[in-house]
Amino acid sequence: MSGPDTTTQPQTGLTPRQARRLRVILASVLMAVMAVLLVIRLAASTSFLVVADYGLALALCGTVIQLSRNGRTRLGTWLLVLGVTAALATDWLLLP
Repeated sequence: MSGPDTTTQPQTGLTPRQARRLRVILASVLMAVMAVLLVIRLAASTSFLVVADYGLALALCGTVIQLSRNGRTRLGTWLLVLGVTAALATDWLLLP
């Protein structure tokens, strides 16, 4: 009879705590970038759509930070990637 394999192998990848920290830092940096882009875009055009687009992106970054703190890092990562991509694509394609 053979028992369970009890050998320890070196861990590859991030621990859950490190993953949460990384997502929070990434979302915080993207939040700062979105705020800077909002200021730049408002200097060029004072459109409500610009404020709405970047305002939603800022809210999304805040939501991702909160999700990461609660341990929902995969969901937060997908939301961050899709949301920031959508905000930048909307700015590039639709906004004047």
